[in-house]
Amino acid sequence: MPFGECTITLQDVAYQLGLPVDGRYVSGCLSEFHIYIEGGRPAWVWFQELLGVIPPPSQVQKYAVNCSWFQETFGECPEDADEETLFADKSGNRIHIRWLPYIARLEELGTYSWGSAALAWLYRCMCRVANRHVVKLAGPLQLLQSWIFWRFPRFRPAGYETFSWPLASRWSGYNPSGSEKGPRVAMWRLRIDRLQDREFIWMPYSSPDVLQVLHPEVLEPRHMALWRSVTALIYFAVIEWHQIDRVLPQFGGVQPPPLPALNIDFLMSKDGRGGDWWFPSYLEKWHLYWDSRQQSVLRFDVVADPGPSHEFLDWWSQHGKRFLSPDTQLGDPRSVLVPVEASQRGPG
Repeated sequence: MPFGECTITLQDVAYQLGLPVDGRYVSGCLSEFHIYIEGGRPAWVWFQELLGVIPPPSQVQKYAVNCSWFQETFGECPEDADEETLFADKSGNRIHIRWLPYIARLEELGTYSWGSAALAWLYRCMCRVANRHVVKLAGPLQLLQSWIFWRFPRFRPAGYETFSWPLASRWSGYNPSGSEKGPRVAMWRLRIDRLQDREFIWMPYSSPDVLQVLHPEVLEPRHMALWRSVTALIYFAVIEWHQIDRVLPQFGGVQPPPLPALNIDFLMSKDGRGGDWWFPSYLEKWHLYWDSRQQSVLRFDVVADPGPSHEFLDWWSQHGKRFLSPDTQLGDPRSVLVPVEASQRGPG
């Protein structure tokens, strides 16, 4: 943004999607997982035991099964079933059988940190779509959209004022138009470039206004330290650095100039192709980061008016890419000089 950085955090995932952010990492092996799991059976044997049928070869692409086959074979979902997908690829119409070990042990599903897995996958998908040759965005986009509507009040559609749990369900009926894509992109870039810091919701979810609409179970003390940790988010071979020391205002603190970002280019090149590894061993260092996450807690003062410090704003103006729009759209013909005190934080 013109005045600093923001990001989707584990706290956002917990409140927006209602997913657990504490627990075991979601990792393993992409295909031949039966080799590494005690008492496991070949993948397709498991598939038949669990579902009672094997899809025909025309419905399978390596280890991914067409969603249409599931729909035709098993009919309609129960009325209370959730049809949203958190870990979709860009095809949007296939399901990988890497999930078999999890559905084979349904009683253990609640012990995993699905929130961190979803956030890691969204981080990676957003990194990939920044490449000019990539035209589709995968990942849990309901999280991205709901987070935007929550943090940027000016960007919210009208007519969705009723709160519900999880918070993302507030927008379940929203269906934006896909027309005039080019002009809309230019318009929204300009609106982002003209944002002021008071138009972004810095306050964390522990503010009194939010507590009135949330379920109390999401406020357990064991979660609070995790939300302030700097650790690795893991989703199978996708490992992302959860570097929330760059967005302290979203947790109620004042943002100082950040330390240099950790270089994870090596990890960004890992996409699960070219071999079949047991990732907790192959990438053991990063899984240990998650296991020791409670030792990576940030300490800072919580203030009544969180936001960027003057030192951060000075650093940001020198190093950040502050605007998305071309200079011709941002030009101000009035040429008014902004006094130095205007950039100082404070009630004025």
